[in-house]
Amino acid sequence: MRILIGADVVPTASNFDLFRAGDAMSLVGEELLEISKKADYRIFNLEVSLCDIATPIEKCGPALIAPADTVAGYKALGANMLTLANNHILDQGQSGLQTTLKTLDEVGIAYVGAGELEMAKCAKFVELDDKKIGIYACAEHEFSIASENTPGANPFDPLESLDHIAEMKKECDYAIVLYHGGKEHYRYPSPYLQRVCRKMVEKGADLVVCQHSHCVGCEEKYNGGTIVYGQGNFLFDYSDSEFWQTGMLVSLNCDGEVSYIPLKKHGNSVRLAEGNEAAEIMNCFAKRSEEIKQDEFIEKKYEEFANSMIKQYLFSFSGLKRSFVYKVFDKLSRHRMTNFILENKYTKAKKLALQNFIECEAHRELFLQGLKLKK
Repeated sequence: MRILIGADVVPTASNFDLFRAGDAMSLVGEELLEISKKADYRIFNLEVSLCDIATPIEKCGPALIAPADTVAGYKALGANMLTLANNHILDQGQSGLQTTLKTLDEVGIAYVGAGELEMAKCAKFVELDDKKIGIYACAEHEFSIASENTPGANPFDPLESLDHIAEMKKECDYAIVLYHGGKEHYRYPSPYLQRVCRKMVEKGADLVVCQHSHCVGCEEKYNGGTIVYGQGNFLFDYSDSEFWQTGMLVSLNCDGEVSYIPLKKHGNSVRLAEGNEAAEIMNCFAKRSEEIKQDEFIEKKYEEFANSMIKQYLFSFSGLKRSFVYKVFDKLSRHRMTNFILENKYTKAKKLALQNFIECEAHRELFLQGLKLKK
């Protein structure tokens, strides 16, 4: 038995024609195509609505869409199952989601993690070599989440999702959890993400794979399970950022052994990383996996990351606009202009109030509900 798990596969304008034609050779190259063919089961993350009519929802960030006939590319890649529990599956609203599900049904590709809430939260099971494999997918809360009244992605809810995992494990020999969460472009787990993933293992998950970060992260062996904190994209030609240049396939064999296949972005396609490139990807992955074993490393690393990001968040909350003139003067002042504005706008009292509104469960719940009503 060999299961391959890939992260984001998203057709973009640069390769719509290749997907439509089912040109797997151009999309992934001979070596990767051969690896895929040898697998018994292939799972990828479909992080886009497959539909022909744009009906974008109100949200921050891009509303992704790809023509329905690009599904031919997924078939050509041998996709057996697509996980839909992510922050973009509802980008084109309920009609886009329904068209996506209908398109996948028509070509015979299974999916997990989206639809009406009761369906979205259900695990799927696959029989391979006399072993029953359970697959559960959930996502952090953004604009794609299913509710009691509307379809969407299966939300991670610690009051329910952990029970779903425990129930799945009772019905299978090997339990896989695909968790769409973690901060983009950050190669380590946050302290909270580590706690969540460890708890998933304690509840029965044999393998937890975190997607969404668009970068290769690190691995943790915990309590008999394996946690992958970020595997990068599989095929998503959207950004030239350094983080988007590499990825990994997660490979699982009949003994539950997890291994990795390094990938390299190749223009509008992807290729098997080889030679020095492959060695660098895997060596850096191994180095980070060793680093997170150190006491307090994750906490200290996350504090550094938070310190680098806090001004961006505060500026966003401030309502100020970064005009061209502002950007020029801020750059000339080596960002002292932004520092001065934020220090004067956010007094210590205001920062404490903001912290309380976000950190306190009662305030946060009420604040979010109010924002949703005022959209």
